[in-house]
Amino acid sequence: MTRGGPPATAVGLVVTGLVCQEVGASLAVLLFPQVGPLGMVMLRLVFSAVILLLIARPALGGHGRAGWIAVVQLGTALAVMNGFFYLALARLPLGITVTIEVLGPLALSIIAGRRRSSWLWAGLAFCGVVALGGGGWDRLDLLGVLFALGAAVTWAFYILASARVGAAFPRLDGLALAMTFAAVLSLPFGIADAGAALLRLDLVALGAAVALLSSTIPYALELIALRRLAAAAFSILMALAPATAALAGFLLLGQHLTVWEMAGIVLVIAASIGAVRAGGRRADDIAEPTG
Repeated sequence: MTRGGPPATAVGLVVTGLVCQEVGASLAVLLFPQVGPLGMVMLRLVFSAVILLLIARPALGGHGRAGWIAVVQLGTALAVMNGFFYLALARLPLGITVTIEVLGPLALSIIAGRRRSSWLWAGLAFCGVVALGGGGWDRLDLLGVLFALGAAVTWAFYILASARVGAAFPRLDGLALAMTFAAVLSLPFGIADAGAALLRLDLVALGAAVALLSSTIPYALELIALRRLAAAAFSILMALAPATAALAGFLLLGQHLTVWEMAGIVLVIAASIGAVRAGGRRADDIAEPTG
């Protein structure tokens, strides 16, 4: 089976992963009143770390200083990225949050592309951002927008750190260790935010469900899909995340978007696809981080 034409099964796996991510994000939003956004971050990272440690069983010995620095960098990026993402979700619709967040890897792709056409996709993305505020940026929560931009910036750092960890550690070892470090970083903030809610087993179980939906299942499906799917095709499918998020926000959270906001999402998706096709970006440059 060639990697040139994407098989329908592989495409279905990627789409299923995207749906799981956004269903997980929607469930997280519903839990915010009980555990808070930072409490949700902690639950997601802790359960994701436990699952990855059980799967990977990483060895602690035999790694150099550079490898451990990369793990710390990736873990920090994971903790901060997820924190910003959930803080933004508490203030903005899911579709808009994911659209702004996607600007991070999009900017990285455009910069790395070093092609004249990159300016075209940058301009198109800028038009998308302007369209998101077409009904008036004052209509969007400014702090929420800043949190989403923080998630975008840290997603770009996550991609760079992930590449270094992937080169220094075999299989999922580095990711498991980085996720564990991220979980430890999130503990004081999550405990302070969630408080006594952490004593409720039903809420903790729902936190585990968010970890499965937002991290474990999508990551596993993407790994399987990447064995059958060309890198560019995979990246283009991942660029559809804002549309998936907007649909999930509408169906599961009742979040309605204006025509301008929907146009902004479409423009950012188009810019992402264009940048991928122009730059021939590697599949491992698109890593599942957040939502």
